[in-house]
Amino acid sequence: MWRTILDAARGRRTSGRPPSPNGASSFHLHWLDLPPALEASVELEVIAPPSIASLYFWALQVSFAPSGGGAHLGLQWNPRHPGSTAVNWGGYERGGSILQGTVSTLASPVDDPNTRTWPWLPQRRYRLRVHGGSDDGWWAGEVTDLATGGATRVRQLAGGGDRLDSVMVWSEVFADCGGPTVAVRWSRPSALLANGRRLSPSGYRVAYQPYERGGCSNTNSEATADGVIQRTATERTTPLGTTIPVTNIAV
Repeated sequence: MWRTILDAARGRRTSGRPPSPNGASSFHLHWLDLPPALEASVELEVIAPPSIASLYFWALQVSFAPSGGGAHLGLQWNPRHPGSTAVNWGGYERGGSILQGTVSTLASPVDDPNTRTWPWLPQRRYRLRVHGGSDDGWWAGEVTDLATGGATRVRQLAGGGDRLDSVMVWSEVFADCGGPTVAVRWSRPSALLANGRRLSPSGYRVAYQPYERGGCSNTNSEATADGVIQRTATERTTPLGTTIPVTNIAV
């Protein structure tokens, strides 16, 4: 209790559930110097998986231009699904309405068109890829298991537009700030431009959900030789607004 009181006096939150409107604390890596693209992809590895019955979500987020909507594709640790493993491809229109999409072929024990059961494993790399679907304004979300090469199309979303911009990756954690440490690694970010050229962002801009908006103060994004690690329940050594260069360029 005294730790919580002392943290509050210092404008810090290192224990207790996030008091944000959605009950989560998030931290982001914004892609820098990337023009509008036809496709965006990144590799994700859960290197220290969750061990508690709380929701964790790690995603690649894109905006659709010029429609203004946006969506996120990623893996979840979700206790509502068998083995707590799931995949999500969903988003919102500019006005906040949920985007319409095709019906996923993946099974789900709950009535949620965005989130489906999918058996991902820790310490294994997956490629998250958003690209144009079969019709104008439709965008496919796809996950590839890089150990087997098997690709899974989650479904398509009616995001509108013909380009992707404002790309980022993030961790969203619906757990106690002082819970067991969980970590993921992001690597090999890539975009396909309209001229056929593949390009990686020059770097990431680090962002954390502020204390005033319910964020945990003990999350961190750390540069490594093999990507950027996002970690919960740890010392924050990378300040807000830091630029982390991309060193492992996707081929």
